[in-house]
Amino acid sequence: MIKKCVFCGGNDYESKKTDYLYSYKGNYLLVPNTPVEICSTCGMVFYEAAVLKKIEKHFFAIQKKEEQPDSYIQLPQMAFGGV
Repeated sequence: MIKKCVFCGGNDYESKKTDYLYSYKGNYLLVPNTPVEICSTCGMVFYEAAVLKKIEKHFFAIQKKEEQPDSYIQLPQMAFGGV
């Protein structure tokens, strides 16, 4: 079955890896090297549902202290000011 991009209708994809930032109620999990499919026509990024479910599972396990993350990072915060 040929996949079609839901945005542009293209059917040519490139497999890559990217950083994914999962967030839930003010808590975050950065997941480097997350596999994605990128539409070669419009550049839209698609994640497989199984990949996102796995990230979500690890996020909640870390929140419940059932798993440990590989490391912690500091994330700077700055409020958006008027333009």
